[in-house]
Amino acid sequence: MSIMSYNGSAIIAMVGNECVAIASDLRLGAQQQTLATDFQKTFKIHDKLFVGLSGLATDMQTLHQRFKFRHNLYHLREDREMRPTTFANMVSAMLYEKRFGPYYCEPVIAGLEPDGTPYVTGMDLIGAMAPAEDFVVAGNNTESLFGTCESFFRPNMEPEELFETISQCLLAGVGRDCLAGWGAIVHVITKDKIITRTLKGRMD
Repeated sequence: MSIMSYNGSAIIAMVGNECVAIASDLRLGAQQQTLATDFQKTFKIHDKLFVGLSGLATDMQTLHQRFKFRHNLYHLREDREMRPTTFANMVSAMLYEKRFGPYYCEPVIAGLEPDGTPYVTGMDLIGAMAPAEDFVVAGNNTESLFGTCESFFRPNMEPEELFETISQCLLAGVGRDCLAGWGAIVHVITKDKIITRTLKGRMD
């Protein structure tokens, strides 16, 4: 088994009309054994920026701490929040630094630019960015996630429709994935608020 799917994960980021959503499952496992059903895989960097991490759980937590540290340093020096594109380039450089002994994590970044433009990008474990104008998926069953997203996605969705779409994509996508699931959490970022909801999923 690949070390990338040892703990299991499923993450989707999706673009709407001046809003963006990121969702992840909540299962933490050791191969087929489930250890926890409330494991955090999406992390808030600031009010307009979230990062989701799929891969090895220990590296997820290490990277989250390093991302937060780098963002805090930037905030102190520049006295402003990091834009999503800036943050993505910082993450990419940080992963590429360790390319000969990489962190076993594939980040998904979702945020709103200062002008309200949504931004999503995925990355591999050495920081090669793959920005998209519709959605980005990561995890150990990306084929199912891509299939549901391709079917359900529509451009220019409003926040409530975006929430419903990304929720159905994730729940349907992990339905045939034995290493991810057990509920999900969804964050929808708009210009003036963050909507966070927890979903119930199949518990088998």
